[in-house]
Amino acid sequence: MRDFRKYNAWQESHLFTLEIYQATKDFPKEELFGLTSQLRRASSSIPTNFAEGCGSNSEKEFGRYLNIAIASCSEVEYLLLLTSDLKYLKPEIHQVLEAKVIQIRKQIYTLRQKLN
Repeated sequence: MRDFRKYNAWQESHLFTLEIYQATKDFPKEELFGLTSQLRRASSSIPTNFAEGCGSNSEKEFGRYLNIAIASCSEVEYLLLLTSDLKYLKPEIHQVLEAKVIQIRKQIYTLRQKLN
């Protein structure tokens, strides 16, 4: 069993999730159960699936959870674009968050490739 806390990709995805919660706190109230919730759930899915995969018994299973985390990164990337286009995020905040999720996706992808 692996300790997810030791992985840089997990650490960064956890911090990223905290940033998403901060960035979405001023979204319109009518989006609380819409985009706010969806973006928060998608971002928290990244470190959650990473951690769950670390508790698995095989490399193959760990890789499957990493694939889910990678897919969640793509979902977050799109949701950031949507919220930016809707003017819920300032362009500079969107750019910073987008760059971070892309970097996290690359790190997780690299780790997954090492498992093969």
